Amino acid sequence: MKKVIIGCAIVAGLALVAGIIVIATAAGSYNHLVQLSQNVDQQWAQVQNVYQRRADLVPNLVATVSGAANFEKSTLTEVTQARASVGQVKLSPNTAPTNPAKLAQFEQAQSQLTSALSRLLVVAERYPDLKATRNFAMLQVQLEGTENRISVERRRFNRVVQSYNSTILSFPALIYARALGFKEKPYFSASPGAEKAPKVQFDFNHQPAAAPAAAKP
Repeated sequence: MKKVIIGCAIVAGLALVAGIIVIATAAGSYNHLVQLSQNVDQQWAQVQNVYQRRADLVPNLVATVSGAANFEKSTLTEVTQARASVGQVKLSPNTAPTNPAKLAQFEQAQSQLTSALSRLLVVAERYPDLKATRNFAMLQVQLEGTENRISVERRRFNRVVQSYNSTILSFPALIYARALGFKEKPYFSASPGAEKAPKVQFDFNHQPAAAPAAAKP
């Protein structure tokens, strides 16, 4: 009888130890998922910050460019409308989206603004006096830096999303991750040339051709 009691005690002890190990492992895995999810949210906030910085530059850029004589109004209208479209896509700045369609809508609006800004800057090449102004030069530098940062932060976002998605789809997390609310998060799509930041350059050394000298009588 005594041996039976000792045997039961040993079995109970082993079961208790095993239970503690399982709980500790599950807790550690859960905490790891939480950390990965927070990394994604943190990086998403960075992405939103750099896109917002670009959006904040647009009004000053439009105001500066619109001061140039005979500047193409359709180009300015396109930029203004594209910026307004960006503002209509409402996504939380603190929590990364889980709906691929929502992220695609956000990307599309940002892409339209990128294209509109690119066309505006191309048109600006035809206005040497505009390019020579200090304010325009400063805005060009700020825009170039912002475009570079957008490219960097998008790549970082995709990397942390990949780490998070890989974890929740791997054993043992795949057993309980979805039940605990951890779902896959969408990536930014890789459009052609997305691995390189767009270049925004101006030839500030270019001067307008000198007017022909008046003929002497």
